[in-house]
Amino acid sequence: MAGKSILKKLADLLIDLFKAYYSARKNKRNTHNALKFEQYYEHNLIELFDEIINFRYKPRPSICFIVNKPVKREVFAADFRDRIVHHLIFNYISPVFENLFIHDSYSCRKGKGTHYGIQRVDHFIRACSENYHRDCYILKIDIQGYFMSIDRSLLYEMIKNRLLKHSSKIDCDLNTVIYLIRMTIFNDPVNGCIVKSRRSEWKDLPASKSLFHAAKNKGLPIGNLTSQLFANIYLDGFDHFMKQHLNLKYYGRYVDDIVVVNPDEKYLKSVIADAKNYLTRNLALQLHPRKIYLQHFSKGVKFLGAVILPHRIYIANRTKGNFYDAVKKYNRMAVLQQPDLGLVKQFISSMNSYLGILKHYKTAKLRESVLQKKISAVWWRCFYASGRFRKLVRKTCITLSGSG
Repeated sequence: MAGKSILKKLADLLIDLFKAYYSARKNKRNTHNALKFEQYYEHNLIELFDEIINFRYKPRPSICFIVNKPVKREVFAADFRDRIVHHLIFNYISPVFENLFIHDSYSCRKGKGTHYGIQRVDHFIRACSENYHRDCYILKIDIQGYFMSIDRSLLYEMIKNRLLKHSSKIDCDLNTVIYLIRMTIFNDPVNGCIVKSRRSEWKDLPASKSLFHAAKNKGLPIGNLTSQLFANIYLDGFDHFMKQHLNLKYYGRYVDDIVVVNPDEKYLKSVIADAKNYLTRNLALQLHPRKIYLQHFSKGVKFLGAVILPHRIYIANRTKGNFYDAVKKYNRMAVLQQPDLGLVKQFISSMNSYLGILKHYKTAKLRESVLQKKISAVWWRCFYASGRFRKLVRKTCITLSGSG
């Protein structure tokens, strides 16, 4: 019977690994790593499975580069097989932590992205001010160099202890999952990484935002699915402290962007000190001294790419500027080369990511103006706009180089 139980666990793990593979390859099928893995994906998955069950799995070198949008940051892209492991870990443990998180933490949770976070903060302000008829104040704080300051040992112990406490809710071999989590957390992506960006591109990036300058045993790579989940877990205790101990009814957090709404301005000033002390004492984190915002609700607040004001929400200028810059970039590319199928898909994906944000707000004129007047005619041969400029759809009747 025990033997059958072990065999069933192994069979379940293999099935789960295939599921994680299918999740990982979504939107990654054109990358070199993904194509190389997919060529013999069954063999590669069995090989990865063998490494996992025999506790021989080791992450491979990451690719490091700089991105400038929406803000400048350093990204470590894991090897595709490691992304599969990240999805496997996420699929196993996210349901456990989903039941432990407070309602108003918004990152890396189904149905709780940036749009949801913006709507919730708007709701906080309207509810606390009794629909703008009563004074209330908005406090916004964030953590200095958050991802680069996370203590890996402390994070690992948090996750391991939570999983052991809730082991009955985990439908897999717990020792294997904890092993994979340990290998992922303590893997230093700086070691042996392949740097794709020019070294000069790090010039204007603060040291607090780079793993190359992180203290020993500190920091998680931006760009990994597990890093997003782990970053939520690391601040979960802080969320409960703010909600239960400080009794903050209107509190929300997206990664390290924290917003509190309260009718008492003096109390919010004391919240700053309490939050600072908790973060320093329990998590070895520091509040960013230049990013503390405390204002009357009538002044509004910038949050997650939007400006939330009484009775209205605007898209922040930075978001609009990034949209314009993306259009200019692709227009230049269309001049330099005839777009092939891959470039068309990339262009439409980039445009739709912005339109997906903009469509939630009063931006009909902005969307129409940019799409009709700013985008090169070369691109318009490849797509059409649907839903009042809410989405671009690729035309299937055109012939492109590389389309087969």
